[in-house]
Amino acid sequence: MTISKDKLKLSTNISKNVIINFTKNDVLKTKRQIRATEYYGMQETFDQLYKDSKSGKKYTKIMEIISSKDNILLAYRNLKNNKGGQTPGVDGKTIDFLEDLSSDEIVAMIQSKLMNYNPKPVKRVYIPKANGKMRPLGIPCIEDRLVQQCVKQVLEPICEAKFHPQSYGFRPQRQAHHAISEFMRNANRAGNHYVVDIDIKGFFDNVNHSKLLKQLWSLGIQDKNLLCVIKKCLLAPIEEKGSNGEIVRIYPTKGTPQGGILSPLLANVVLNELDWWISDQWETYETVKDYTLVNPNGTINRSNKFRALKKSNLKEGFLIRYADDFKICCKTKEDAEKWFFATTQWLKERLQLDYAPDKSKITNLKTSSSEFLGFRFKLKRKGTKWVINSHMTNKAKEHMIKDIKEQIKKIQKNTTVKNVTILNAKILGRHNYYKIATHINIDMNDIHYRLTKSLHNRLGKKGKKIRKTGNKAQKYKFSYNETYNKFYGDYNYKPTIVCNIPIFPIGGIKHQSGKGFSQIITPYTEEGREKIHSNLECVEPWQLNYIIEHPIENMSVEYNDNRISLFTAQWGACGLTGYPLNVGEMECHHIIPKSTGGGDKFSNLILLSKESHKLIHATKKDTIEKYLNICLHRMDMCCNKNTKKFFDKLNILRKEVGNQPILIT
Repeated sequence: MTISKDKLKLSTNISKNVIINFTKNDVLKTKRQIRATEYYGMQETFDQLYKDSKSGKKYTKIMEIISSKDNILLAYRNLKNNKGGQTPGVDGKTIDFLEDLSSDEIVAMIQSKLMNYNPKPVKRVYIPKANGKMRPLGIPCIEDRLVQQCVKQVLEPICEAKFHPQSYGFRPQRQAHHAISEFMRNANRAGNHYVVDIDIKGFFDNVNHSKLLKQLWSLGIQDKNLLCVIKKCLLAPIEEKGSNGEIVRIYPTKGTPQGGILSPLLANVVLNELDWWISDQWETYETVKDYTLVNPNGTINRSNKFRALKKSNLKEGFLIRYADDFKICCKTKEDAEKWFFATTQWLKERLQLDYAPDKSKITNLKTSSSEFLGFRFKLKRKGTKWVINSHMTNKAKEHMIKDIKEQIKKIQKNTTVKNVTILNAKILGRHNYYKIATHINIDMNDIHYRLTKSLHNRLGKKGKKIRKTGNKAQKYKFSYNETYNKFYGDYNYKPTIVCNIPIFPIGGIKHQSGKGFSQIITPYTEEGREKIHSNLECVEPWQLNYIIEHPIENMSVEYNDNRISLFTAQWGACGLTGYPLNVGEMECHHIIPKSTGGGDKFSNLILLSKESHKLIHATKKDTIEKYLNICLHRMDMCCNKNTKKFFDKLNILRKEVGNQPILIT
């Protein structure tokens, strides 16, 4: 449809700003994660649980919180955003089974299940490990996963208040990089040149259930109904295919199944006792005299205390743990030997866990290397000092080479945009993880050299080489791939172009210093969230509350939940004009109509003002002119001059619903 400019009251004062909801994609994923608890009004509850746990409160009636409507809907939201939601259990159901249910139906189902909880069997599958062995995973049914998510949400703030600060695995806002940075800091600054490595033999398969329940009780979780639910989760039968193809059912007496939502949290509960036992031998040892000082930045200075402790017979040691991988850093070989013997004995006597002799050792970093989370560390002399050097482990290098070779073969057999994109994702993912290694450029260049032949032989004929011209600082000009320019444009490589996509250079990486973890950061205090929310914009809480409290009747829980996500993702603005939405009047539009196969997925929805929504569906010329003028006026009010993007997006949306594009003459 063509409309004359004379018929439109086009504004002449539309600013250069682009439409809001498509300008901050890099930030939105993080934002959605850290605001998740705020969507259903659970943040205040979790904050109180954390605060009370810090003060030593005992919880005897928390099943009421776990089975509350808001907690169940929040659990559904978190489960839906989990990739594992599409993995079926023994009943063959995935998250899709829940998507067609209403909010009230999901709440009623889970509340009924919790009244007399009996989990279905767990499906056992095996996935390959980096060393060539297979790792067993236990996949609960989707309903049981939802129950576990409900429990986890309430237990986590209670446990977080009691967990040791140097534990980094499976905890909110903490990463492997934080553990690695802490280890390197100890080796560089504190002179802890001896490292105790203890590998727990089959940790997840050998957790003692009785001991675990007692540890939960000691943390203040003393609701017997809840402990009964957790015990039943642990004792759920496991089903797997036997050698003859028949289904075999196993009834576990110990262990926490890897793959269960609760398992990582319960694993930290088990090892938290070990953390504090090690810490209390030196780092947090209570002295008669208070030596503690507070630095200007608020951190604790224990240097005076440690100088005083050195005069005692205590063994000096500092713990760093990530999941079941942990290290104890010591200054002397004598202390390291004491730690090794004491820790292995304590594990056996207190937790009924054994260690693997072939993987457990004491390392002098001056003469040998130590491995941790895919990194290899060794001290090198630099002048009068010893400095920690880090590389990828040989296993990590070989695994990366194997993984990339397999993906190259897939591209050779089936040359598609998807397969090329997967290859780039694998390369970029490795770069992002290993970039904090001090000598990562050497490792990646070696990998690049070893893969050159495979890239040339298998993709040489499928792609083309682009040579750089001009000086080395000049970037390749790939108008169709801004990602390459952003990450690798300054490197002097000749990229291979396949399906109009430049393959990322494996050797294109530089070392970046790792950042330590601020112990202030936690999602369960206002101060902690301020750290997390820094530089992130947020919509008003009352707006979110309104959307939550006013779901669209007769629509699926997925649809109503995605309305919440869209409102925050679009920064509370219309997805077409960028004009702030009135939460009581906004409308959620299916980009591909449900009548033609479109569903309630996040990617198929967009929040619009009523006027923008009517403009998309309008067919009469007078109606189009009316709402087009309104939309352009609103763009003017929010200083948005990008009319080209507006019309491009408008016409794409109109085309999907079967309407003609709007052309201005």
